Amino acid sequence: MSAALRPLSLVRGRCRRRTTAIVMALLAFILPAQAHEVRPAYLEIREEASEVYEVLWKVPARGEARLALAVELPQACSTLGAVDSRLEGTVHRQAWRVRCAGGLAGQEIAIQGLAGTITDAIVRLVPAEGAIVDRRLTPAAPSFTVPAAPSGWDVVATYTLLGVEHILLGFDHLLFVLALLLLVRGGWSIVKTVTAFTVAHSITLAAAVLGYVALPPAPVETVIALSIVFLASEICRVAAGEAPFAARRPWLVAFAFGLLHGFGFAGALTSAGLPQDAVPLALVTFNLGVEAGQLAFIAVVLPLLALLRLWFRSSARAALVAGAYMIGGLASAWMIERLVAIA
Repeated sequence: MSAALRPLSLVRGRCRRRTTAIVMALLAFILPAQAHEVRPAYLEIREEASEVYEVLWKVPARGEARLALAVELPQACSTLGAVDSRLEGTVHRQAWRVRCAGGLAGQEIAIQGLAGTITDAIVRLVPAEGAIVDRRLTPAAPSFTVPAAPSGWDVVATYTLLGVEHILLGFDHLLFVLALLLLVRGGWSIVKTVTAFTVAHSITLAAAVLGYVALPPAPVETVIALSIVFLASEICRVAAGEAPFAARRPWLVAFAFGLLHGFGFAGALTSAGLPQDAVPLALVTFNLGVEAGQLAFIAVVLPLLALLRLWFRSSARAALVAGAYMIGGLASAWMIERLVAIA
């Protein structure tokens, strides 16, 4: 082998030899963190008659395990009849009726246990007359007081913030975007690639939420992790001086995998619940929130990558390989965990 080709061969060899060791080292740290659930819970309270309400409560679940969350209604509320409790796919669903003396206006509704999680709860109150109330409860603010005169912008604010939070806490989606930014060079190429990813996941997000297409969430999450592993391997090939397909047509790869990521985004909505009389508005505002969060992430990461390239100018190849190791190792750990969960 010529002296000119030896550095490229070394880079390729390092990528292959060290991947297994890095994955095993990261597993011990990453897998426990993946036990946390980030899908939102969903509470709907619909007024059936004066002071009588139907309550629907959906909590994310993985098999028989579910988040330890409970609805806390005002003391004036008493349960009528039995509680219907069942497991529906990845959601634990409960439905019951209550009588609340004096109604719910001006009363406090809370979610017990929310403060100890990293997820949210979407609350929707549908009165017999008047405007619908939508609220997003968080670990920092797990309760709210029902307003006497709710705002018509509740759905917009609630689902936009939910979209922003979902992308910023969706570490697999962010890692995929980061891998794209490491793989793609040039402003116009980045714009085309990010746009292709956005268009693709918007298509499948809408199709899944509106009920046109349905895929089981566990395999989708596994293949999303695999898509990140694929990009990490392509980054290694670029560092070795090759020109793989993903580097030559990044927008096409971003579009193809973006279709899959859209099903992941849809899982944050369909597994919990959507306001049935405002599905299009909730879908659009959630997607806008996702895009806002994604653009904010890119706006922060691009300058940092530029600084790192200047900092590691003399060892840019080694730094790129190190980034591929971290991305590939993390995504491989997620993929293994999700495969185990399916099995």
